[in-house]
Amino acid sequence: MASLAYDTRDLETLEDCFWPDAQMSLQIAGGDIVGPFSGTDNIMQLYGDAMSKQTDVRKHVVTNTIIDGHNTEASAVSILTLFATDKGMTRLLTVGFYKDNLTLKRGEWRLQKRHVDLDSAY
Repeated sequence: MASLAYDTRDLETLEDCFWPDAQMSLQIAGGDIVGPFSGTDNIMQLYGDAMSKQTDVRKHVVTNTIIDGHNTEASAVSILTLFATDKGMTRLLTVGFYKDNLTLKRGEWRLQKRHVDLDSAY
């Protein structure tokens, strides 16, 4: 849901995908880890900064998700393929992984921790 919310610029839904005390980090092409960004305010600032620089239309294609979980905690690994369309041309920006930890609280599953590992910068 987080990728769809980003692609449709639905910031309210995107924020609701994370617990208030969630953490997020990034790594590009094996470089230094950026973050962690702690709390939804900081995570949303990261997403907002990325959106403000964006002139294209993005599609995050999330596939091959493997989930392992018990009771109120789960981990998930997904393949990310990121496309951008600009001026009628679609191109592949990068591929990578989402490595997520999810927590069930008050009947809701949300992201507690997300690490984005991209194969290349774009």
